[in-house]
Amino acid sequence: MTKDYPAKFYNLAGNFIRCELCPHECKISESKTGICQVRKNISGKLYSLNYGEISSIAVDPIEKKPLYHFHPGAEVLSFGSWGCNLSCQFCQNWQISQQKPLLKDYSPQEIVDKAVEREINYIAYTYSEPIVFYEYMLETARIARENGIKNIIISNGFINEEPLKALIPLLDAANIDLKAFTDDFYRDYCSGGLESVKKTISLLAKEVHLEITTLIISDLNDDLAELTELFKWIADLNDEIPLHLSRYHPAYKLKNPPTNLELMKKAYKKAKKYLQHVYLGNAIIENTADTFCSNCGEPLIKRKAYNIENRMEENCCSNCGEIIYGQFNNY
Repeated sequence: MTKDYPAKFYNLAGNFIRCELCPHECKISESKTGICQVRKNISGKLYSLNYGEISSIAVDPIEKKPLYHFHPGAEVLSFGSWGCNLSCQFCQNWQISQQKPLLKDYSPQEIVDKAVEREINYIAYTYSEPIVFYEYMLETARIARENGIKNIIISNGFINEEPLKALIPLLDAANIDLKAFTDDFYRDYCSGGLESVKKTISLLAKEVHLEITTLIISDLNDDLAELTELFKWIADLNDEIPLHLSRYHPAYKLKNPPTNLELMKKAYKKAKKYLQHVYLGNAIIENTADTFCSNCGEPLIKRKAYNIENRMEENCCSNCGEIIYGQFNNY
C-alpha cells in the first residue's frame, strides 16, 4: 500500500506548505513534516505518511472508549495509527503518538470487512489521534457508512473547522478530551490551545452524540474553582452531555502522584450540581459509573468494569418515562 497518500487541507505559502488541518497550521518546508510527524511536504505537495498504517486494532466494549450513553454493551472495532498534533506530557499512548511504532498495513476496505465479518456495527478511530490520520479515517468512515456501520471518534478535538465540518456527516458519536480549562495548561503541558477544542466540542454537540472526558491531574488541573468553570461551560451547551472525570496515574514524562480519591469524589459531587450525567474513571467508587434518571433519580444502568445491567426501556427511564440523553436501543 502506498504510504505517501495525498493530504487534504493545505495551501502553498511561498517556499512552504501551510497545513490547514489543525490550529497549528504548520509551515512545512520541502522534505519536512509538521508537528504531528505524519504530514510531509514532498515536492510542494502535502502527503499523509500514515495512510493505511495501523499500530493497534482490537475489539473493545463501547464502555472502554468511554461511551456510556451510546448503545451500552455493544462491541466496537477500534483501531489507531500513529502521530499526534499535541504533545501531552502525561500521554498514556506516547509509544504511538510521539514516535513511530511497529505497524501493520490495513486498507480502509479491509478494516470495514473485518467489522462485517465479526458482525460488529461500530468502528472507533482511537488509540492514536485520529485527526492526524484524517484521510485514512475519512475513507474508512465513508465505506463503513455504506455498510451500515456507525463511526465513533475519540479525539483531542484540536482540529480546524473546515476539516471537522467535512468529517461530521460521517460521524455518529464522539468522545472529546477536554484536558483542562485554561490556555496555560494547554500551552505548557500539551503544546496546544483551549479555544480550538471548545469550538470543536460546541460544533459536535449540535451534530452527533457527544461525551467528554477530563483527566484530573494532581496539582495541575485539579483546582475545584477551575473545574467548576469547566462544568458550567459544558452545562451551558447541554447539561445532559455525559462527562467522564478520569483519575490520573503517572505516565510518560509527568511523574505527579495519582490523583487523590477524595478530590475525585469532590469533583464528582461538584460536577453533579451542573450536569445530569457524570462518571468517574480509573477509580472504583461505588455508583460513580452508574447511570441515573435525570428526573427521578432511578438507577438505570449499573456498571462493574465493562459489565452492564441495563434497566432502561429504549431511551426512557423504566420508572418515570423520562427520555435520557443518548442512544440506548438494541445494537
